[in-house]
Amino acid sequence: MNINQVCDYIIVQVTEAGENLNLLKLQKLLYYTQAWHLAFYGKTAFDGKFQAWIHGPVNRTIYDRFSRNRSLYSEITEDDVQPGFDSRKIPKPLRSHIDIVLETYAKFSGSQLEEISHRETPWQSARRGYRPSQRCEVVIDESVMKDYYKSRLK
Repeated sequence: MNINQVCDYIIVQVTEAGENLNLLKLQKLLYYTQAWHLAFYGKTAFDGKFQAWIHGPVNRTIYDRFSRNRSLYSEITEDDVQPGFDSRKIPKPLRSHIDIVLETYAKFSGSQLEEISHRETPWQSARRGYRPSQRCEVVIDESVMKDYYKSRLK
């Protein structure tokens, strides 16, 4: 699955539910979608890796998509969905998975999700050796993500 399609699905679902959404929160919702998919199914939900940035996990493709006119704290709305997006192109099991992730995490702000991700092993492991304010583009290991979130299921 293409990460931009999943991104657009999340934008639509969160905004239609009346929740606030900024780029920071969107990045974390994508990350948790991927992390829990790895934990439950042992494989990725979509293409795209996450880097261990200062503000938590960030996917470079999505960052680049919005970087020309948005900061991490800029509001994201349905106007940001790519033309021609059709949620039916996302397989129903994946839509159901994303919806469950959103039920759990969409109620939090981007800053709260950043704080949560900072307490978790995958982001911490990727940032090992970096100062808290130091730029880091180390890719978060998906096997660490899978093992960490799978261990939380028990």
